[in-house]
Amino acid sequence: MSKTDLKNFIIKVNELNALLDSLETVPSRKAKLEACENHDQVVSLAKDWGFEIGKRWGESSP
Repeated sequence: MSKTDLKNFIIKVNELNALLDSLETVPSRKAKLEACENHDQVVSLAKDWGFEIGKRWGESSP
C-alpha cells in the first residue's frame, strides 16, 4: 500500500467511524440508513449529513 493509499484509507475509516458515532447522537439516522436499498443511497444520505464515504480509498483523484 502506498503512502497515499494509506492516507486515503485512514480518512475513509475516520469518516465511517464519525458516521457511526453520529448514529448515537442522532438516533433517527439509524432508520434512515435502514431504509436505504443500495450503496448509492447510503453514500448520498451520508453526504447529506456531511460525511464523504463514497470514494474508495484506492481510487485516484479525477
